[in-house]
Formats: sequence, C-alpha cells, structure tokens
Amino acid sequence: MAIGRLVHYAVDAALLSTVLAGVRRSSGFSPDTTTISDPTVRGIADKFLGVGETVFDMLQGTAVNSSYFKRNAGPPTS
Repeated sequence: MAIGRLVHYAVDAALLSTVLAGVRRSSGFSPDTTTISDPTVRGIADKFLGVGETVFDMLQGTAVNSSYFKRNAGPPTS
C-alpha cells in the first residue's frame, strides 16, 4: 500500500515537472531557482526540473517519429 502511494506521488511529480518544462519551452518562462537560499533545496529543485526536461524531450521525440502526430502549418484559424 505504501509503495503504491509512493509510486503515485513520484508519477505526479514527474508529470508536474514535465508540464513546467513544456511551459518553459513554449513561453520561455520557468521557475527561478536562484531565489532559493538553501543550496540543497535548490539542487533538488534543479534536478526536479531536469527530470521534466528529460521526459519532455522523450515525449517530443516520440511524437516527431510517430505517424499519429502531424505538424500544423500555423495557429488555428476561425
């Protein structure tokens, strides 16, 4: 029971980190970890965000090489 809950929280954290990586890629905005005064916590935050970057890169590579995704020419028109 406790291991399942731990896995659930780890997957949730990876998803949150991946969303933050996507926001950084699409808008250029990302959390400013330099404002964290404790170097240990800052290192953990940087690793947390790095996991999201890695997952985002893997997902993007999968989408590029998949026949289920296609590149749009531009923003949707109404």
